[in-house]
Amino acid sequence: MNRSLVVFASVAAVGSILVLSTQTSGAVEINTSAKTSAKMNVNAKMTTAAIRTQPHRLVVQVNVNDPATMNLALNNVSNAAQHYSEIGQKVGIEVVVFGPGLHMLRDDTSPVKARIKSMSETMPQLTFSACGNTRENMAKAEAKDIPLIPQAKVTKSGVVRLMELQERGWSYLRP
Repeated sequence: MNRSLVVFASVAAVGSILVLSTQTSGAVEINTSAKTSAKMNVNAKMTTAAIRTQPHRLVVQVNVNDPATMNLALNNVSNAAQHYSEIGQKVGIEVVVFGPGLHMLRDDTSPVKARIKSMSETMPQLTFSACGNTRENMAKAEAKDIPLIPQAKVTKSGVVRLMELQERGWSYLRP
C-alpha cells in the first residue's frame, strides 16, 4: 500500500510540474513551435526540390512468355514515364527480360515488338536488356541463332543485372 502511494505521489508531482511549465511558458513554446514548423516547411521544400533534381529509376522484370504480362509491364513503364513527365521530373526505366520472358525481345516471336519500337522512339530514357545466358540456352535448344529486336541490348545475366540495379537504388517492379 505504501509503495502504491509513493508511485502515485511521484506521478502527480511530475504531472503538476508539467502543467505549471506549460502554463508559464506556453507563449514561448507556441512561438518556438511556429518557428520550428516554418523551418520544417522550408526544409521539406528543399528536400522535395533536391529529390526532383535526381532522376527516378525503375527496373521492370519480365520472365514469363505471356503477352498479357508483357503488355502489363509496358503499361507500367508508360504510366511511370507519363507521370514523371507531367510533374517535370526525370525517370530512367530499364526492362530486364530473362528465361521465357526473352520472347518479349525476340525478333521472331515477340508479341509486343511493334509496341516496343514505338515506345523506344518516344521515350529515350527507356532501355531493354536481354539475358545473354537465356539467349545462349535457347540457341542451343533450338539449334539456331536467336534474333533480338534492335531495341534490345544483351547483358550477360538478367538476374545479375536486376541485382546490380537494385543495389544501386533502382526501384524494382515485377508485373
